[in-house]
Amino acid sequence: MPGRRQRGDQAVLGRVDELRDPRVHIVAAVGNADDTDTRHAGPPVVGGRIGKTRTQYGRTKAREMASVRIHPMAGSDACGSVDPEPPHGCRHLLDPRESLLRLTKAMVLVAAAVLTAGLGLTGCSSSDSGGDTDLVKVNGGEPQNPLIPTNTNENMGGRVVDRLFAGLKYYDANGNAHDEMAQSIETNDRQHYKITIKPDWKFSDGTPVTAKSFVDAWNYGALGTNAQLQSFVFEPIVGFEDVQSNPPKAQTLSGLKVVDDKTFTVDLKRPSIDFVTGLGFAPFYPLPDVAFKDIKAFGEHPVGNGPYKLTSWEHNVKIEVVPNPEYHGGRPAKNKGLRFVMYQSYDTAYADLQADNLDALDLIPDSALTTYKKDLGDRAISKDIAYKQSIGIQQSAPHWGGQEGVLRRKAISAAIDRDLICDKIFHGTREPARDFTAKTLPGFNNDLPGVDALKFNPAEAKKLWAQADAISPWSGRYEIAYNSDGNHQGWVDAAANSIKNTLGIDAIGTPYPTFKNIRDKITSKTIGTAFRYGWQGDYPTMLEFLSVQYYSFSNGNDVEYKSPEFDNLLNAAYAAPTEQESYKLVAQAQAVLLRDMADIPLWDYTMPGGRSTKVKKAEMSWSGLFDFENIEK
Repeated sequence: MPGRRQRGDQAVLGRVDELRDPRVHIVAAVGNADDTDTRHAGPPVVGGRIGKTRTQYGRTKAREMASVRIHPMAGSDACGSVDPEPPHGCRHLLDPRESLLRLTKAMVLVAAAVLTAGLGLTGCSSSDSGGDTDLVKVNGGEPQNPLIPTNTNENMGGRVVDRLFAGLKYYDANGNAHDEMAQSIETNDRQHYKITIKPDWKFSDGTPVTAKSFVDAWNYGALGTNAQLQSFVFEPIVGFEDVQSNPPKAQTLSGLKVVDDKTFTVDLKRPSIDFVTGLGFAPFYPLPDVAFKDIKAFGEHPVGNGPYKLTSWEHNVKIEVVPNPEYHGGRPAKNKGLRFVMYQSYDTAYADLQADNLDALDLIPDSALTTYKKDLGDRAISKDIAYKQSIGIQQSAPHWGGQEGVLRRKAISAAIDRDLICDKIFHGTREPARDFTAKTLPGFNNDLPGVDALKFNPAEAKKLWAQADAISPWSGRYEIAYNSDGNHQGWVDAAANSIKNTLGIDAIGTPYPTFKNIRDKITSKTIGTAFRYGWQGDYPTMLEFLSVQYYSFSNGNDVEYKSPEFDNLLNAAYAAPTEQESYKLVAQAQAVLLRDMADIPLWDYTMPGGRSTKVKKAEMSWSGLFDFENIEK
């Protein structure tokens, strides 16, 4: 069962209004600049980064540009800063040869910023995008795709979809599964299920939720011609191969049968220890009949059965939801609604949090990690979560397939000083990875066979790289793509320079302006370079993390890893009679991943966040997202 891609697509303009305040002065800060998101008409972005445009259709590089940092002068209440430069303790990981060029461009940018202020150009922040309301304002981002549950496999869309829909199960803040629409789920063998749903549920348009609503939605998600990103979650159901064949041999899953309005049956190809737990995940949500009349239009204006209903979606700016009076489940909204505000940088979001213009922020920027607990006091949040950061590269790219690719991925892994980056950039809010899942998950194994491949070992890295060169000599540049709106530049630059210094190759970070931009490139298999990607659990099992990312048939297998040995071990783990037996098989499957170095796990998260003074209660859940329904003003 799958989870969601991370992290974050922030897309609202920076706080240009602050530049017009005479109490604010501007200081040039050197650092690799990210590209600007030019989706907004109007003035250049200040408070985020200024640079050239990169889109999914054409890429113009601006790797070495300065940022603008805004400081309040004495007596000023203006706030906000953008400082992408790694902490001083990590400066040696940056290339000193870039500084002169950066300083020159910084001077140009300062002049541009002053000109912008002089012209009186305005932008928007969460405080001026529609006026203050009783809605809880939380950080969000532009979803990669329209809000169809079976086609949403990333965090920014997922956090909205999970508010709008309700499944057979739901997960509380600790990750425990509870019945939501399920009246009963009966099985004698964990392979054949009879599911009865609760009566009197309706979608937000007033139409009833029936057993057919579930079966139709699952069939739509599974059918290959619908090209849904989450279709692989239906692989265990009988008939999946027939609906996925090209052309399809069937239009519906033979393992699904509607018995009556409240009952349907599910036949799996093999027993599953994880199936019932996973029934709260988004692809298993029901859909109303109206969805199938025009699925594209429905994705822009979804009608769900969850605790909230959509009221507005202003693309690249905000999404607003309010409580759904038709919802009868176990997670009713304790607030008057949510506004997901899309930022271009976490620094701007943090400034808004401090100014009470944002109510809850689920990730503190690197620039504030040493001060946020002092800044926020008892409003600061810190929690170990099920979230993994990795570097991937698609095996179809030159030099990255076959045995050469295995050697090079192992060399890159050994060339990254995870301990130093976790200490100097993340200040203890990250912990070097020990596997391909997350340390908070049940059954986590800290001592897998082959785990030393995740340690910094320069001598081993050089040896492995030389062995790969003996197969096919390396040429060119090693690039790590990242979304510049997601608080990644500092660590990507540090990792690239660790690789460069260890292996003696040209290695850099390559920014894409938004999370959506980079996800589109990865999903279409056209990115052509290494890329950073994260995984945030949808329910707390290791099988969920592993199946979506590394199963050969998974649409979420971004690195194109294929191993029948791994697939068979994971299938056996699903079919295991007990959790302990399943954990042992998962460990064997992960040993295969380490042997092949399917991708490069980096670190686990202790998520730092915060709430405003306007919020009485805001708790972070096991996955690193807020327990949105229970945020109270």
